[in-house]
Amino acid sequence: MPAPNSKKMETGGLNLKEQVIAINRVTKVVKGGKNLSFAALVVVGDPASKTVGFGTGKAREVPAAIKKGIESAKRNLRKVHVLNHTIAHQVLGRFGAGQVLLKPAPAGTGVIAGGPVRAVMQAAGVPNVLTKSIGSRNPHNMIRATFAALEQLRDRQEMADLRGIAKEKLG
Repeated sequence: MPAPNSKKMETGGLNLKEQVIAINRVTKVVKGGKNLSFAALVVVGDPASKTVGFGTGKAREVPAAIKKGIESAKRNLRKVHVLNHTIAHQVLGRFGAGQVLLKPAPAGTGVIAGGPVRAVMQAAGVPNVLTKSIGSRNPHNMIRATFAALEQLRDRQEMADLRGIAKEKLG
């Protein structure tokens, strides 16, 4: 389900950092025995430009699966609306049985998150945020729920345009 405001981003000027979240070994039983392959879940982001993306890759070897995951993540980059040191407001992202709650935090708090959510927040360049993972702990669902939450974030200008008032009048 693509985001309504997602646009294809150019990766040329970005200093992207990759992080492997999960590697899953998969076997397929066929007539001649078992076929072994690997699936990799990867997060790619540029903290300086507040850009992050995720992707999955499948291949017979782990390095090839990771490479495919990185390429998939680069095609799935999104811009994150961040204030000076945290996110603008509290959001709850849902995907499948997984839910991720993101809350603003004061400066100096750091990223309070676990596992896949921490990787996404650090790759997105959010320096201070509180998170809570609710429900499924499946890394795929947690990452998709985190991205659903990040897509709900709005900046001040966007909210002013939605409400039809001046940016200065927002409280």
